[in-house]
Amino acid sequence: MTLSSAFSTLGLALLLGLLPPTALAGAGHDHGEAPAAAAGTALPRFAATSDLFELVGVLDGQKIALYLDHAGDNSPVKDARLELDIAGTSVPVTRVAEGEFQATLAAPLAEGVSPVTATVAAGNETDLLAGEIDLHPAAHTEAAPAGLARRTVLIAGAVAAVLLALVAVWGLRRGRAARIGDNQRVGGAA
Repeated sequence: MTLSSAFSTLGLALLLGLLPPTALAGAGHDHGEAPAAAAGTALPRFAATSDLFELVGVLDGQKIALYLDHAGDNSPVKDARLELDIAGTSVPVTRVAEGEFQATLAAPLAEGVSPVTATVAAGNETDLLAGEIDLHPAAHTEAAPAGLARRTVLIAGAVAAVLLALVAVWGLRRGRAARIGDNQRVGGAA
């Protein structure tokens, strides 16, 4: 394999690697539309755990969705009563379904770390769970675009380097071919 064909193969492989997978899929190989990516930032969450129970809370403004599971098998806790305290304030909790609760804060939480404690009573088991919620909305908004931009610059740089190498090899081969052609014309018959 010559040097120019090796570079051509490398350049083609790099360019094909940059194409989206759907561009290369043939008939019958399309897996349908890709699921829509979540837009915006993730909602703040907290987890409070013990040997018996696991509680996850998802904060959406002043509303909190709560999910209570058994720590051993991750199954929802049936017939549980839940008391919630966030940053020293008791928060009323309403049962929605088995292992699912909702709560509404009287006022928005302040930025920073707030302690969370929950008292769980289910059947003969009672436990106190502790965790914390960390609210820093400004820290989450700029992380994704910076990483994406950096990746794009790296890919563009790699493509430019390969293309520059291909042009250089092509120029060298063309120059060598011209010199060989000139040497054949200079000599004469003796």
